[in-house]
Amino acid sequence: MDLRGVKNWKLKLRYGRAKTEFRHFTTLADGEVLTPNADFKTHPGPAFFAMKVWALDADQAIDMACAIGRHIGFACTGNVYVYDTEPEEPPGGEPHGYNLKFTPYERE
Repeated sequence: MDLRGVKNWKLKLRYGRAKTEFRHFTTLADGEVLTPNADFKTHPGPAFFAMKVWALDADQAIDMACAIGRHIGFACTGNVYVYDTEPEEPPGGEPHGYNLKFTPYERE
């Protein structure tokens, strides 16, 4: 069910007045920025890529993090962590990610 634009969508989901086949996750992927991306202010090098995801399950959330990351110049080269989290945006009719963030770090 697409709940974008629905008032009080969190309450409706919580109390069963609205249903979705998706679950909400936050993913955190360790990897490399391969291609700079001005939209995300990224530079080549090691980074963590975080994203909030509406997906069918944790495996799909991991696949989405790696696929979306590849699309914007990031390669998942390390672990990808998945956490069940409270959503900030309502689910749509399809799996989707939002609130993409990169945090660069230096290797020792």
